[in-house]
Amino acid sequence: MSKELGDIAEIKAASYLESIGYTIVDTNYYTRFGEIDIICTQNSILYFVEVKSGANFEPIYNITKQKIEKLTKSINIYLKDNKINEMKYQLNAVIIKNDDIELIENITIN
Repeated sequence: MSKELGDIAEIKAASYLESIGYTIVDTNYYTRFGEIDIICTQNSILYFVEVKSGANFEPIYNITKQKIEKLTKSINIYLKDNKINEMKYQLNAVIIKNDDIELIENITIN
């Protein structure tokens, strides 16, 4: 996917999250391990959101064990850099396929 299409998907995802009550804190947070697409809050919980989109395949399958491991390392850096010690947090995904948007909460891979 091109950077332009990825940027469009992230804008759609952020708008969707705001429409259901999330407050966007940051976007495109980069670390040496990769990027956190969207960081937002709701009900005193910090959410780290991975955005995946596509048309002719299931975008959720692009969230691999390796991707989650890199995101977890990036999340730890974000928490340390922002001196966040006590706040609850969670890793979510927004999946955009064609015109459908789905929020998947608390993603993990065993």
